[in-house]
Amino acid sequence: MKFCTSCGSSVILQIPVGDDRERFVCTTCELIHYINPRVIVGCVPVYEGRVLLCKRAIAPRKNYWTLPAGFMENGETTLQGAARETWEEARAQVSNLDLYRVFDVPYISQVYMFYRCDLNDGEHGVGPESLETDLYEERDIPWDDIAFPVVYETLKEYFADARTGGFPVRVSEIERGSWRR
Repeated sequence: MKFCTSCGSSVILQIPVGDDRERFVCTTCELIHYINPRVIVGCVPVYEGRVLLCKRAIAPRKNYWTLPAGFMENGETTLQGAARETWEEARAQVSNLDLYRVFDVPYISQVYMFYRCDLNDGEHGVGPESLETDLYEERDIPWDDIAFPVVYETLKEYFADARTGGFPVRVSEIERGSWRR
């Protein structure tokens, strides 16, 4: 960050009074600019035991498979954001959203929240960020072509939970270098 978003003056990196870490502070109006983690929201849409996946049309990880997910927008709830992202990426309407998985990814300053949900009527299509979409049973998942560690872990846990019929909410951390593909 080079300039204040409030007045346009230059900013400097310093520890503000009463704080414990460096922040960007405006040299003129003294506004403190906090840079906080990004929240990514998405769904595990299920229809007749199969999970909806999207093949990415954009970087990063273009041509790899993912669950429909993306950055939360200002003014929406995590649930609204997850449903919106599912529509945007897979042209799919979902219902009965239940929080299922939370991942902290501190090395890239992100938090992921996935909701388990029903895919209405099994209908889906291709949004502008996807090359294709499809419903997968566990045995047919393209495991070697999954885009992100959070998606891989979520899918593995979902199918294990589906066998037992229990879907606990889990929170865990993805550490740098913990997943190589």
